[in-house]
Amino acid sequence: MKFNKWLVAGGVILAGAGLAPWGVGYVTEQQWFRAALEVNAAQPFVHLETQQYQRGVLASEAAGTLTITDPARGDSYRIGFRVKVSHGVTGSLMDFRPDAGWQPEGANWFRGEKPRLTLETRVWGSATLVLEAPAMAIDNPASGESLRSSGGLASISVGSLGEQADLMLVWPALSLSGPELDLTVEDAHLEQSLTWLSGDIWTGTGTLSVESLSVQRPGVEPVVLNGLAMTSASEAKDQDRRLDSTLELDVASVSVGSDAFGPQRMAVSVDNLDVAGWNAFSSAMTDLQAMTVKAGAGGGASFEQQMAVMQRFNESIRDLAAAGFSAGIRELSLETPEGPVQGSLDISHPELSGAEKDAMLMVMQGLTGELDFSMPMALAEDYAAVRMQVAPLIKQGLLVQEGDRLVMDGRMEDLVLDINGLQIPLPPLL
Repeated sequence: MKFNKWLVAGGVILAGAGLAPWGVGYVTEQQWFRAALEVNAAQPFVHLETQQYQRGVLASEAAGTLTITDPARGDSYRIGFRVKVSHGVTGSLMDFRPDAGWQPEGANWFRGEKPRLTLETRVWGSATLVLEAPAMAIDNPASGESLRSSGGLASISVGSLGEQADLMLVWPALSLSGPELDLTVEDAHLEQSLTWLSGDIWTGTGTLSVESLSVQRPGVEPVVLNGLAMTSASEAKDQDRRLDSTLELDVASVSVGSDAFGPQRMAVSVDNLDVAGWNAFSSAMTDLQAMTVKAGAGGGASFEQQMAVMQRFNESIRDLAAAGFSAGIRELSLETPEGPVQGSLDISHPELSGAEKDAMLMVMQGLTGELDFSMPMALAEDYAAVRMQVAPLIKQGLLVQEGDRLVMDGRMEDLVLDINGLQIPLPPLL
């Protein structure tokens, strides 16, 4: 009797194991179509279309097209693809391949393996997209351009039903050469952790490091950035109604020919940004870009639609400013052979009460700002390109000489910009 019970129990387990991939396949199909709908609804520039999806018990096959639209020119690019899906007990593995292959017919871009793009999904809503790129060499005899890549790895992991994401990129070497420019990147590493806040806003931290970035043009000494490091952080506060965001860029040294100087640093931040106001502004901006794309394709919106979007755009700027914010370049420090270039810029708007907001005529009236900038006089004297840029500013009194430095000291208030004592009325643009 006990033996028969074990047989029954074993049969139930085997049946469950056999049915699990079928259930996983069903869930994977639903997740695929739901994700496609969300991608298409979130923005107008990338459109995912599924031509077919044939689901099986242990495996499935799908085919579709990815259309990417250039927001600046309105041009569209279509990429056909096929997907092989393997079902497991808790998730599926989707293997993507372009219809036309990873390289044109007869080309020899890859010396070994071909690239591989996979998406691993779990029934509880997490997914990991991974691109494994092998070493690659592409030459264009017509243009004289060439691309060389060591290969690398890029991945995006999404969890909590799409509300959390982790990005990673590791690329040891990449170079682009041509008649007008040679660009080389060595040892690039990116890590980013994101948590969805609301609308288009995500919080989290990120780091990007590049061992060296080299740029060379014909007849000009090569410029090399060594030890480039970028860090970013966004944090919600005031019960997720406000946002603080910072971006810091550091470069250990800059080499021009045989000369090297550094370190270089720039820090940018936005403080106390209203989350709801920014989402309204972002939505209006997206709709404006979508109208531009449609107009470029010959399907422009009506005058009433254009005016409605422009009104939303103007109101979103007004509401965002009335909620109060502060933004600027908090630190600029560049070391040059002639001496340091230093500066800072801050623009802010006070938070307004309901009555003050109703009486608000224009955004710029409430904006205040401070500007502090100084550079060595020798930079303008020794370099013609710099001299051409600063000469008009010196002539107008916007840059004044103090000892061996050129200085700009500015204040903005009540639609007046005061730079070195020179008052400039500002036009009420916003």
